[in-house]
Amino acid sequence: MAGENQTRVTEFMLLGFSHGQPFLFVLFLVVYLVTLLGNFAILALVSLDPHLHNPMYFFLSHLSFLDICYSSVTVPKILSNVLRSQATISYCGCLAQMFFLMACAGAECALLAVMAYDRYAAICQPLHYVHTMSRGVCTVTAAGCWLWGMLDSAVHTLLASKLSFCGAAHLQHIFCDAPPLLRAACSNTHPIEVALHAASVFVGLSPFLFVIISYLRILAAVLGMPVASGLHKAFSTCSAHLLVVTLYFVTANLNYNRPSTGYSPVADTVVSVLYCIVTPMLNPLIYSLRNQEVQRALQKALRGWGVWGSSGSNAGVVLAPHQLAVGNL
Repeated sequence: MAGENQTRVTEFMLLGFSHGQPFLFVLFLVVYLVTLLGNFAILALVSLDPHLHNPMYFFLSHLSFLDICYSSVTVPKILSNVLRSQATISYCGCLAQMFFLMACAGAECALLAVMAYDRYAAICQPLHYVHTMSRGVCTVTAAGCWLWGMLDSAVHTLLASKLSFCGAAHLQHIFCDAPPLLRAACSNTHPIEVALHAASVFVGLSPFLFVIISYLRILAAVLGMPVASGLHKAFSTCSAHLLVVTLYFVTANLNYNRPSTGYSPVADTVVSVLYCIVTPMLNPLIYSLRNQEVQRALQKALRGWGVWGSSGSNAGVVLAPHQLAVGNL
């Protein structure tokens, strides 16, 4: 009986563009440009400056590239839809957008956990750090993060492709993702709901708890350091890292585990924008541009291009291993 009302969907109408389209276009364009500028700057600095050729910045470069992909999956299509009288996306385009979006989400969860462990190994196990985070280990770990995200996303996308839709296919959202597809479907959604809840535990919650535990152990180690200025710097930077990590994991969890009652399309869109559009913009600002080594590399690059005056105040500065560890938090 349900099959009689099911129709083959060729495109979805996105109903999240009700009001303020010119303002939304400018807002998303600015956020996207800032995201690209910040993350490409990190990629360039890590590539060009030999002082940044270490595991921490290797993973940061992967995070920057991941954030560029993350934003590019959704924002260009959002910008084109804002300029149209009717926002739509094709069925295949919707599934492709969902696949790459969830692949980036899964990979970023794993990568944030790896980055936290890298800092833990550098601060708490400095004598074994070179062997623990060797070039081969870093390469395999980074590749594993990308593969983990793609495998997780492939499962959800395959299950979503089995969904059927009745009547007009309307999505109360500004891009394609699993939750709005579930709400629009008229077939059995239990398998993909179970997969989403399982992924929230293994792909989302587990890395988040790993990050929290790693930073707690880092702070415990830093508390025993005799350098007061380094202690203040460590707490300041670590709290900023935890702020972004918490924002990302909490909003992602809310997005994929929204309660069945009290649903608000506006709130759902805001939560999705926070975790997959705003966070990629904040990451280079929090993780890298606040870091003194990156600031020195940026000033060096600007002096090389004749943009920054040569003050030489930081030239020739050599930091002790424990100072480097604290500064890189």
